[in-house]
Amino acid sequence: MLETALKLIKKIEDQGFVAYIVGGFVRDYLLGITSHDIDICTNARPSDIRNIFQDACLPNEAYGSTTVLIKNIHFEITTFRKEITYINNRKPIEFEYIDDLLEDLKRRDFCINTLCMDKNGNIIDLLNGKEDLEKKEINTVGDSYTKFVEDSLRILRAVRFATSLNFSLSSDVKESIKETKQYVLKLSYSRKKEELNKIFTSVHVKYGVKLLLELGLDQQLKLFRLKEITYFEDLIGIWAQLEVDDIYPFTKNEKELMNQIRTVLKLDNLDSLVLYQYGLYVNSIAAGIKGINKKLVTKKYNELSMKSKNEMKITGLDIMKLLHTKPGKYLKEILKDLEEKIITNQLSNEVEALKQYVLEKYGSTQI
Repeated sequence: MLETALKLIKKIEDQGFVAYIVGGFVRDYLLGITSHDIDICTNARPSDIRNIFQDACLPNEAYGSTTVLIKNIHFEITTFRKEITYINNRKPIEFEYIDDLLEDLKRRDFCINTLCMDKNGNIIDLLNGKEDLEKKEINTVGDSYTKFVEDSLRILRAVRFATSLNFSLSSDVKESIKETKQYVLKLSYSRKKEELNKIFTSVHVKYGVKLLLELGLDQQLKLFRLKEITYFEDLIGIWAQLEVDDIYPFTKNEKELMNQIRTVLKLDNLDSLVLYQYGLYVNSIAAGIKGINKKLVTKKYNELSMKSKNEMKITGLDIMKLLHTKPGKYLKEILKDLEEKIITNQLSNEVEALKQYVLEKYGSTQI
């Protein structure tokens, strides 16, 4: 990936421009972390990039960004620019192209994201990014208050980077977040959820939640139950505890899972019928929230006589033939009865045993 990126940079520079790998990839490279995206900054304009790479696409040409696909790797190439005017504490609506790398780096969010690499693999550090990596500290590029007012998403990004990297927030960043956190309200819930998902899926999630609470962001994010979270091992499990399904965007399936988890929290997660009805995943999360040993839940689930009604050795058609009857609502009731008897080990899931039970209980019944 790095080798391909360096060749891409050389190709740009062969046309008389300058180019560098910038940001997250360089940061992760120095930290020994695998990165999956590479951003390139250059003084070449989007039209120049299009001329150099014939298959380049321009998803955001108005913002100076071009995407190039090489060896199934997406490279986002952005022209050096200076951002002049922001709108709604989020997006720059006015900027100008420049030829100065330092000025381009000054518009970025955090010092650790300003590190660059040239075509020879040399690290360029113009804004003390290395120092912050060594201190394990998050600092903004320039005045923190101004940065957060310009783009309030940076507030959540600060917490996210601190969480994922297990870094501290500088005192200046913390104070500025407290002073500007009201701007988080203007962010779309979709963008807020994207950042929160990254915090909640980090191995340092407890630290991330601690930061959100310490900075008072739980109120701005409408996460009023954040202090009550007891289970951090599953993303859906965390959101289920937060109970914000009506505020944040979730799929239909995610909402169903969260509702099931909240229902099962009130039930016995070691009960055979509960395990059978709601499944291992939902019961495991509920058990985790309640502090029940999940291995025990898994053991009880694996001991179930069957995991699905499709495993039942008798069908509705078999029952009709056995009782010489026509289709009707009674079939659903009989099958449900058999299902519960099998799950609770009152009845063996064997054809003859099931037929005998049906004949004895329903054979003389007027259906």
